[in-house]
Amino acid sequence: MLVDDHPGFRRVVKILLQNTKAEFVECDDGSDAVRSYATAQPDVVLMDIAMKGLDGIKATLRIRTAFPAARVFILTQYDDPDLRTAAREAGASGYFLKDDLSQVQTLVRSLTPGTETGESPI
Repeated sequence: MLVDDHPGFRRVVKILLQNTKAEFVECDDGSDAVRSYATAQPDVVLMDIAMKGLDGIKATLRIRTAFPAARVFILTQYDDPDLRTAAREAGASGYFLKDDLSQVQTLVRSLTPGTETGESPI
């Protein structure tokens, strides 16, 4: 699952991850992500922090509370120790900066089973 309020950035991430052949569920805010998680049951959630409505930290907490095994990774432009702490306390599995998407590519390849077959939702 890819959660970001900027469609252009979601497109960039999908292009970066196209060779994983993963299936994507896209959400443009935290509320949409919380609603969609139960249906999609993605292997990985890539969650922005700063979004209108429900932000990524609160959305992460709600997803992790309802689904303790969920793997939510923050993907943000903010390299802020307080946000890192808040993300960790909300249950995020990791924290990545948008300026180094190669780490995200490595992460998705390592965590999504069946990416060769295109059956793994992100």
